[in-house]
Amino acid sequence: MTKLKTMPFRNYLLGFLICLTTLVRAQNQTQIPAPVIYPRVTGYVGLIHPIITFSEKNTVNFKDSYVVGFPLGINIWKTAKVGFSLEIVPHVLAEKGTSRMSNLLIHPGVVVALGKGYTFAGRAAFETSGRYGVTPVLNKVVKKNKNSNYYVAVPLPLRVGNNRPLSFTLGFQFGLSF
Repeated sequence: MTKLKTMPFRNYLLGFLICLTTLVRAQNQTQIPAPVIYPRVTGYVGLIHPIITFSEKNTVNFKDSYVVGFPLGINIWKTAKVGFSLEIVPHVLAEKGTSRMSNLLIHPGVVVALGKGYTFAGRAAFETSGRYGVTPVLNKVVKKNKNSNYYVAVPLPLRVGNNRPLSFTLGFQFGLSF
């Protein structure tokens, strides 16, 4: 008779332990962040200021004219380290009291995460002005937010073509990635 009385107690105890184990597992699972799934798509917008262009005649932005670019792009990360990027940059030129869109840059390339918030982008460059070349870019995230990041970058465009001499530019870019 005592065996029959202790069986319901054992069943209740077993049921309680199963529920407790399930609750502990559920809490542990919610504390682990979801893994990032690749390929992963990110985007960004920003402003780019060419600072100085070295060529047959050197050009300093802000002196006689002002050029600003508005890069917007999409990165498709194949892994946490490497991805493909496509950037489009309309450039606006302001001089002598007027302004106009002076160039549209198509900028495909490869992005490589270097760690500690740094990224390298190696880009091919095709401009509507008839120029073409390459642009290495070093990028750094300066402020991380939950759903976006602020970044700064140093693009180093090298251009040829359209019967103009070789040029090399030092630029400064900043923006928002998401």
